[in-house]
Amino acid sequence: MKKVPNLLLLMALAAPAAFAANHDHAGKADAAAPKAQPYKAQAPKIDRAKLDALLAKPDQLLIIDLRRPDEISKIGGFPVYLNIQFAELENNLAFIPKDRAIVTVSNHAGRSGRAADLLAGKGFTVAGWAGAQYYEEEGGKLTKIAPPAPKN
Repeated sequence: MKKVPNLLLLMALAAPAAFAANHDHAGKADAAAPKAQPYKAQAPKIDRAKLDALLAKPDQLLIIDLRRPDEISKIGGFPVYLNIQFAELENNLAFIPKDRAIVTVSNHAGRSGRAADLLAGKGFTVAGWAGAQYYEEEGGKLTKIAPPAPKN
C-alpha cells in the first residue's frame, strides 16, 4: 500500500516539469514561425523627381493624403490634397474625381501603397504612391501647417 502514495507523490512532482517542458517547446515553435511579410504594392512607388513633375501640373493631379490630421500638421504635407484616412477610403470613393491622376501619400508609404492598389482596382487612374517623409529625405519640401489656436 505504501507504493501508491509514493507513486502519487512522484506524479505530482513530475507534472510541473512536464508542463514547463511542453510550454518551453511551444515558445520555441512560435519564435520559429515565419513573420508576416509587409504589403507589396502593385502600383508604382513615386520618388521625389517624379512627384515634383506631377505637382508641376496641379490641374491634372489629385493627392490623397491618408494620414491623420495630427500627422500632417506635425510632419507637413503637400500644398493641395484630399485628406481621407485609409480606413474610410472605400466609403468615400464617390468624392474622388476620376479625371485626374492620383498619388496616394502616407508617412512611409505603407498605407499609400495599399490605397493606390485599392483605387486602381476600382477604376481610378493611379500614378503611384509616396511617403511624405521619404519625399522630404530626398530633398522635397513639405508644407508645414500650423493647427489653429484654440478659441477662448
